[in-house]
Amino acid sequence: MNQAQALQILKTGTNVFLTGEPGSGKTYTINQYVSYLRSHGIEPSITASTGIAATHIGGMTIHSWSGIGIKSRLNKNELNSIATNDYVLKRIGPAKVLIIDEISMLPSETLEMIDLICKEVKKNSLPFGGLQVVLVGDFFQLPPVDKKQISEFSQENLFDEAKSKFAYDSHVWRQAEFVTCYLTEQHRQDDKDFLLLLSKIRSNNFDDLSLSLINQRKTDLLKLPVDVPKLYSHNIDVDLVNDRMLDKIQSPVQFYPMSTKGHEALIKVMKKGCLSPEILFLKIGASVMFTKNNAREGYVNGTLGIVEGFDSDTELPIIKIRNGRKITVEPADWVVEEDGKIKGRLTQIPLRLAWAITVHKSQGISLDEAIIDLSKVFEFGQGYVALSRVRRLSGIYIIGWNEKAFQVDKDVLKQDSQMRQESLQAEKFFADLSSQMLNKASEDFVNKCGGQVHVRDTSKIKINKKAPTHLETLDLWRRGKTIREIAKIRNLSSKTIMTHIEKLFESSKITAADLVREASPKLIRDLPKIHIAFTVLNTNKLTPIYENFKGTYTYDELKIAKMMM
Repeated sequence: MNQAQALQILKTGTNVFLTGEPGSGKTYTINQYVSYLRSHGIEPSITASTGIAATHIGGMTIHSWSGIGIKSRLNKNELNSIATNDYVLKRIGPAKVLIIDEISMLPSETLEMIDLICKEVKKNSLPFGGLQVVLVGDFFQLPPVDKKQISEFSQENLFDEAKSKFAYDSHVWRQAEFVTCYLTEQHRQDDKDFLLLLSKIRSNNFDDLSLSLINQRKTDLLKLPVDVPKLYSHNIDVDLVNDRMLDKIQSPVQFYPMSTKGHEALIKVMKKGCLSPEILFLKIGASVMFTKNNAREGYVNGTLGIVEGFDSDTELPIIKIRNGRKITVEPADWVVEEDGKIKGRLTQIPLRLAWAITVHKSQGISLDEAIIDLSKVFEFGQGYVALSRVRRLSGIYIIGWNEKAFQVDKDVLKQDSQMRQESLQAEKFFADLSSQMLNKASEDFVNKCGGQVHVRDTSKIKINKKAPTHLETLDLWRRGKTIREIAKIRNLSSKTIMTHIEKLFESSKITAADLVREASPKLIRDLPKIHIAFTVLNTNKLTPIYENFKGTYTYDELKIAKMMM
């Protein structure tokens, strides 16, 4: 299934499980859907399964949104208490669409608690109280975190049966009748051999051809490149490498302790998910990696650099990243909210030593190069996760591997095969529906949500001839039309419409978030480095940027990227 087909299904208001391999465009598709909903006056609830993941999508944790906090079980009194909480009522009461990202990390019992709370708040017996629920994720990625140490058990528990590890085994998953949309196109990587290798590992079809590709990237310890991060399966190996490399540097050490605020059990869980350490030790010359996204400052989660020095006044580290730019790194916050209040906060310099990192901690990071040791892999899928962090096969240097390195969880594999079939069936079913039926379903859903239905037939859209030309474009833009569609409707060139968009952006009638609909997955991925280029070249003009990237991006793409800075 491609992104357009998945988006069409989402618009009908059905419950959807959106999945696919890394780089298939899950985030892009969701951004498109969010933009569509907002253009119709519908504000979706955007959440994620963990606090760290929530910071990446600009949302909040599903635990905070639903009011369950750190609870792993509920009794009737707790359910009633949460469902009558003012903050929970204000969030869930008016909600129409709920999006949960990183669903692979959400235990089945947590999904069932969310279902119960939504039903109770909305006084509706339908799954999730009648909300459209969109689950996003890939079960070949990180599994749920074991939270037994912070569980709040009760003899009067609402769930009596033993729970499985993954959300798809939850009874509410079946009741909600999620339509599986399995994205199969690749938008991140263009290395065909590498994509073939990843697909074979994912499908448990690792063969002689796969092994030959791995052998091509096997590198002798004495020939490993310098200043390239290493991925290991165990913390002890990571710590040994980082400590040993830091000790080799003959310069004073500077350390930064993490400050925390919140419930001890919650802070403990947050620390496990945070890429920055509790105490960060740095020296001039140390290899480091940024652990958070900050496009304004010019770095993202995974940006590599070297410690150049420390600010004489603040003692903050000065990092020189690989394009030569120097960044004075200020502390950042990792926050979990509940009931409109901050329940947990970690404050730390968003860095970690980057000579080595665990495969688990590398989740969500994209690297140009990595030295990977898979000789001590102990969990299914670790090899797949490690390899998929790197953009191209040529950027991988493998030290070694064991027999489990290129295997995946058989239960997930079986479920994945079923989900692919379900996606094909859904694709055929919706393809057989007429455009009139699909449009009617989309309109009905918008009406049900209290949104504004726009005119379907673009040829009949009436334009106010007396309005300034760029405002006529704004009218169509607010109806969810793309630049190309507006140009066709108005019989103008796309270049002219782009000029209107720039003018509307300058007057704040269109925001940077609105422009997501015009940005390709590749452009969204590359935004940080394009923004960095504007800063490094110290220019607002497009030609130097165009020439810097040797025509990789069109001028229209660079205009969009500039507005999204």
